[in-house]
Amino acid sequence: MSLLLFLAVLLELLMPVAAQGSATSFPALSGRSDAPVLVVYSSLDEPLAKPMIAGFQAANPDVAVRYEEMLTGEIYDRIVRETDAGKSSADFAFSSAMDLQVKLANDGYAQRSDLPMSDRWPSWANWRNTAYALTFEPAVFVYHKPSFADEPPPSTRAEFVDFLNRRGDDVYGRIGTYDIERSGVGFLFMSRDQEQFGDIWSVIRTMGSAGVKLYSTSQAILERVADGRFVLGYNILGSYAADWASRHPDVGIVLPKDYTVVMSRIGLVPQAAASPDLGRRYLEFFMSKEGQTIMARELQIPAVSPEVSGNNTATTMREMLGGQLKPVPVSLGLMVYLDQVKRARLISRWNDVLRQQ
Repeated sequence: MSLLLFLAVLLELLMPVAAQGSATSFPALSGRSDAPVLVVYSSLDEPLAKPMIAGFQAANPDVAVRYEEMLTGEIYDRIVRETDAGKSSADFAFSSAMDLQVKLANDGYAQRSDLPMSDRWPSWANWRNTAYALTFEPAVFVYHKPSFADEPPPSTRAEFVDFLNRRGDDVYGRIGTYDIERSGVGFLFMSRDQEQFGDIWSVIRTMGSAGVKLYSTSQAILERVADGRFVLGYNILGSYAADWASRHPDVGIVLPKDYTVVMSRIGLVPQAAASPDLGRRYLEFFMSKEGQTIMARELQIPAVSPEVSGNNTATTMREMLGGQLKPVPVSLGLMVYLDQVKRARLISRWNDVLRQQ
């Protein structure tokens, strides 16, 4: 039986039991009632997480899993609160808030995890063997294919501006992007834009003149591109865009040729983990060839591991696009915009430029 077929069978057998709040319990496959429990805090939707949990439990049949889905800010706040109170926290934390995860690691709320893949993990994706980038997710342009039947969609920011200047009246109010005040990933992409592209404010100004609409979620933008209400979406998280495009044939994706920012979801073992050995075991599975393959094929989220090739992997993207890709390093630089003054200054300028007509 193939690995993926075996995992599919396991998913049918898991029968998760809903617990209080947003937690879901997955009993040990061995049936042990006294099985040790791995506690996971994660911002990844629980349905998407099931294949990874299934793979981990197939390799660790005597381990039960308690999966607690929450917002990125809640993960950070809860780990800090529990640790400061002298209580146990999660055994593993997985979050798309790169800045908050690095802050946990830097401030002593995460513990070092020396694992078999640590030395082979890309240097930009590993902060002191404590915080690991486990996914490779580009920021992309999305477009409504029928709206570009007579011309190609923009493939650079300069082409994006040119398109809006030429077609502004026709597409007014039909452009979407993240509201950086409400979307953490939107703010991350904007802060990287400011570092990568000296003329980024001309892009923002042009979008404002074109009546850009702002949203806090990828889905809100993608559903409007899919049905033609929008013609373009700017800086949309590529993993969500790829999933949407696989189910909606009118959604197209462009990885910007001038540069493509790549963000990652970060995994770590909290300092106050009740069972840090289980947390490290889960992190090790996440980083293994098997776990990263599940990530790419089952979760449809691009894998980081240099050992994994094929579609939906960093290896293949780098072979195709090379220096065009600009991964956000897992480093202390991520904490710059946690400074509230700097954050407020960037948001204020964003709002001012969008209003300039």
